[in-house]
Amino acid sequence: MNRISFIAVLAFALVSADHAVLAQEAGEPIRMGIFPRRNTETTYTMFKPLADGLSQSLGRKVELETSHDFVSFWQQVEKQRYDIVHYNQYHYVRSHKDYGYQVIVHNVEFGQGKISGAILVRKDSGINSLADLKGKKIAFGGGRRAMLAYIVTTYLLRNAGLNEGDYFEQFALNPTKACMATYYHQTAAAGAGDYVLDLPGVQQEIDVNELKYLAVGEKLAHLPWAVRKDHTTELATKIQKYLISLKETSQGQAILDAAGLTDMAPAQDSDYDPHRRIIKAVLGEDL
Repeated sequence: MNRISFIAVLAFALVSADHAVLAQEAGEPIRMGIFPRRNTETTYTMFKPLADGLSQSLGRKVELETSHDFVSFWQQVEKQRYDIVHYNQYHYVRSHKDYGYQVIVHNVEFGQGKISGAILVRKDSGINSLADLKGKKIAFGGGRRAMLAYIVTTYLLRNAGLNEGDYFEQFALNPTKACMATYYHQTAAAGAGDYVLDLPGVQQEIDVNELKYLAVGEKLAHLPWAVRKDHTTELATKIQKYLISLKETSQGQAILDAAGLTDMAPAQDSDYDPHRRIIKAVLGEDL
């Protein structure tokens, strides 16, 4: 290689290195994954203001993503596509063990930072105890990996002496749909959370006064937000500080309102140890 060619190659290498540094400083877009607790359109409407606000705070584009169902959503978690992810408690403890995701905050909804699984029935059903559900059909919202609507409610049933086969399982798309099925006499009971009758979407669709909570589980840390393990502590801390500071400004409060949240509270992994205990009891998984 002659002197002129060497200088050209060296110059190109230096320019490329500068571009790489600039790209690293600018940062790739941050992918925010939101689990399909609601339909896709509603999810985007609720959480786009949060993505935009976080983008402005970090100085990096935050791209909001969701899925049509829990299966496809979890596939993206397995691929570690999401930099920051909002999901149910089962999703978190499993992704923490398998992929190193680390919780930073959890939801506060209707002023509550803890939440319970619950089984609902119609008030006119004649069902007054969990034992009365033997031989009956129960709709669980969200599938067998729904922390509150299936895992916790199944834990309640097991503790009441009802085992697999003592009742018929049916799965609804989400807890709201499970409640609808019970309201319209399609199932005897619904597995959901103890918040479900307070949801505006439920109250608009049915007369919630016709339903009652038959059994409610123990209070557990609310739905988590976690970051991927390869992100620096500095970035994770910036994201956490932004989320827990939202309530302090009118703009932040508007973001919380859009997302249906009262607040976001700091969280740590040990907050989800009670969930692990229940998961172990019901699914046999040591997470």
